[in-house]
Amino acid sequence: MNYISRRRFINTGLALGAWAATAPVMSSYATGFSLPAPLGFQSWTIREELSKDFAGTLKKMAGYGYQSIEMCSPQGYAKYGFGPLEHLKAKDMRQIITDAGLTCISCHYIFHEFKTHAQERIDFAKELGLTQMVVSAFGLPNTATLGDWKKAAQEMNGMADLFRKNNIQLVYHNHNWEFEKLEGELIYDVLLRELDASLIKMQFQVWVIIAGYQAADYFRKHPGRFISAHLSDWPGTGEAQVPIGQGKVDWKEFFEAAKVGGLKNFFVEMDAPTFEPSARYLKNL
Repeated sequence: MNYISRRRFINTGLALGAWAATAPVMSSYATGFSLPAPLGFQSWTIREELSKDFAGTLKKMAGYGYQSIEMCSPQGYAKYGFGPLEHLKAKDMRQIITDAGLTCISCHYIFHEFKTHAQERIDFAKELGLTQMVVSAFGLPNTATLGDWKKAAQEMNGMADLFRKNNIQLVYHNHNWEFEKLEGELIYDVLLRELDASLIKMQFQVWVIIAGYQAADYFRKHPGRFISAHLSDWPGTGEAQVPIGQGKVDWKEFFEAAKVGGLKNFFVEMDAPTFEPSARYLKNL
């Protein structure tokens, strides 16, 4: 299941009302940039495999060279493929991840979870070992106005202090629809203004390159505003994906700009067949 399909699974469902142990730092890159955290992957695109064999799939990903997994909330994403993991206690999930040789410091959540079960999710996250909790989408309908986006941003600002008090960094993750314009303004630029930069960091989805936007440009324009990114690569036409290093993303520029942007974590999020060659490229870059 590719990245693009996430809008159908998550955003539509939201609009309807549904819904760490240390690891070696990777070697220096040719750019002079060293990843300050283990190379990670996002669990969404292989959720069915993880749900069928959590431990085995994690070990396979570790064999590819990944050192960290970014989870999706089993409770919030139960009806979107993570239901079989919902019964796991945080300590048991953490042990399985550790046994596979991975860490887990970041996880995606449905915004509604934070509106209704914030402290419960925080308690689970802390036991799991998380330091970052990511809002994956506001769940606004396609008919949302710019005012609706601003209101959602202010709601997120209002809950951010609770996460700070629990030593958890609250994060916002974009999709391609934030790179559409409403009332003459790019939604993402409005969110950067509206979200409290002192409390909320941003996770950048590199896939917006297909809409004509470069991650590096945003990192340079907004120093220190970001904490992580989802990595993917694009051949230049349509919505196809290619392994990282085989597409249009200038990874030297990306990692140089990432230093300015403040990024600390990198999670590959692509179609399953691209995971192994992508890890190989990043390890040897």
